[in-house]
Amino acid sequence: MIANITVITDNLDYLLLGRAAQGEPGGVLLSVLMTLGAALLAFPGGIALACFAWRFKGWPRRVLFAWAEIIRGIPLIFVIFWLWFLLPMLTGADLPGAVTVTLALAWFTSASVMYSTLAAIGSLPKGQHEAALAGGFSSVQLLRWVLLPQALRNALPSYVGLLIALLKDTSLAFIVNVPELTTVAGQVNNRVQVYPAALFIFTGLVYYLLCTLLEHAVKRWQRRSLLAAQ
Repeated sequence: MIANITVITDNLDYLLLGRAAQGEPGGVLLSVLMTLGAALLAFPGGIALACFAWRFKGWPRRVLFAWAEIIRGIPLIFVIFWLWFLLPMLTGADLPGAVTVTLALAWFTSASVMYSTLAAIGSLPKGQHEAALAGGFSSVQLLRWVLLPQALRNALPSYVGLLIALLKDTSLAFIVNVPELTTVAGQVNNRVQVYPAALFIFTGLVYYLLCTLLEHAVKRWQRRSLLAAQ
């Protein structure tokens, strides 16, 4: 049992930070950074796409829905592979692996954010829509000042679930050897070749703790927002 713990404590800095001291973050730190980067792209982007789909019905909405269905119907691991090979062809330069995976995660998640936001907007009472238009609001003003604030609040539980899924999905970066938590745990296991169960139980616990802390942080922020609004 002591040896099991030792293999973790001896490599704890690498598991948590990677080679951050040499300017190459990895481990838990890189997983969190990729999650934040993908979230900053996926959530505003998905909300903007939902607003566009709500505002422009007909073929623009059908095109967006078709795109979202294709993305959501493809395993994320394929999206990562495609961008891994496609982006260097489009940009003419090799992007860092962490950047490529972050973009893939953001692209994949934005489709789900779009659907969640549209569903939240569609669930609002129709009378608000009619009253705002009768009061002289334009469609853009109606969306910005009346519908969207309520929809974002109602969609928050769905957003939390997507954010937690996003954090766990960073583990797929191991397929392109990006040194996030799962990858560095595998590297340590390959190096020491002993007690793999201890390493991967530790890895699973870290993901669980990160997801739990994230959920509690969002719920606490939500409670504070509700108290401040009262």
